[in-house]
Amino acid sequence: MRRISKLTRVAVGVASLALAATACGGTSGDNGDSGGSKEDLGLAIAYDIGGKGDQSFNDAAFAGLTKAKDEFGYKTADVEPTEGETDADKEQRLASLARQGYNPVIGVGFAYGPAMKAVAAKYPKTTFGIVDSVVEGDNVASLVFAEEQASYLAGVAAAKATKTKTVGFVGGVDIPLIHKFQAGYEQGVKATDPDVKVIPQYLTQTAEEGGFSSPDKGKAAAEGQIEKKADVIYQAAGLSGQGVIEAAAKAKVWAIGVDSDQYQQEALAAYKDYILTSALKDVGGAVYALAKSVEDGKPLTGTQVFDLKVDGVGLSESNPKMAEIPGLTDAVNKAKEGITDGSIQVKTE
Repeated sequence: MRRISKLTRVAVGVASLALAATACGGTSGDNGDSGGSKEDLGLAIAYDIGGKGDQSFNDAAFAGLTKAKDEFGYKTADVEPTEGETDADKEQRLASLARQGYNPVIGVGFAYGPAMKAVAAKYPKTTFGIVDSVVEGDNVASLVFAEEQASYLAGVAAAKATKTKTVGFVGGVDIPLIHKFQAGYEQGVKATDPDVKVIPQYLTQTAEEGGFSSPDKGKAAAEGQIEKKADVIYQAAGLSGQGVIEAAAKAKVWAIGVDSDQYQQEALAAYKDYILTSALKDVGGAVYALAKSVEDGKPLTGTQVFDLKVDGVGLSESNPKMAEIPGLTDAVNKAKEGITDGSIQVKTE
């Protein structure tokens, strides 16, 4: 039977580490040291599509790895994906990390599901983690989030900020995970102002087509929505979201970031004045929590749920311009209360 628990606040300040952890490309200089003892090897993460430097999902995971490395003083590894890779490639990557002695080993993204199920069974003494998917296994922790709750808050903010009564949503890939973002966002918009129109758009049908890794696709989609009078655009598109933010800034309309606080990301500094807020997802906190549980000798397993009640998701408040929009802060706070006390049930599709 699947074990389900909710984590308490495990990673205060982890998101801020992402600011100093956004160098593009490559793998950590700490991995692959065959001369070290296995007992010295700690957390390893295998990135999702887009890799390190996406200013979003993968960089948040790296922030968690950085915190664990600094706190526990052990060797870590972070490994990039390859273009057009197969499940067999992912399986080989995870197996290599486990064989070298890294523990835990985390696959960042639902795409690691089939590979992790196969590899975890072969390395029962290693704790594995997967972000955004549920994989059954005695030594697997499934790190999942209530993305729809953060997206609802983003929708509330968008409805308060729009002047044209038209807002946009850009999803990277047309899959159930991203449908959660869209569903929560649209519900938040309509609950705040039923007269606001939402224009949804997905960049690709599959991840292999570049929906999470093509800023040019994101930019083109945003430009099309802006032509249709959208003046707030929320993106859940990984690296492609950078293109959405660029297009919004060029047109001087609002963008809403995702996963990390994108207003704070150095690589996006040129556009920050047009990043209204970001729907936060504490991937770094989840990564760190699993690493700490292994370090403490009490590895987490089963499904670990990160929601608004435990600050696993939320909405950033870094941009001071948020406070200048009439009613926005009060509306967001009211929505937070409703979600946490259960009076607001957020849809997932």
